Amino acid sequence: MPPKLTMTDTLRKAIADSGKSFLALERESGVVRQSLMKFARGERHMRGDQLDKLAEYFGLELVARKRRKNSTDD
Repeated sequence: MPPKLTMTDTLRKAIADSGKSFLALERESGVVRQSLMKFARGERHMRGDQLDKLAEYFGLELVARKRRKNSTDD
C-alpha cells in the first residue's frame, strides 16, 4: 500500500498539479503569492486560515475516521 500523504503533502501536490502560476493561484484562492511559493518549496508553513482557503479552493476536506485499536501508524 502506498504511503499516505500528510495534509501538507496533499496541498503541496495540489499546487504543483494545478499547472497554474502562483499569481493565478493568489488571485483565485486569496492566499498571498509569496506564501504560496515558500509553502510549495517547503521553506515555510502556512497559517490555518491560509490552509483553509487552499483546501476550499482545491475542493479538499479533512475527514475524521475511526482509529484502529492496534494501529501502528504512530
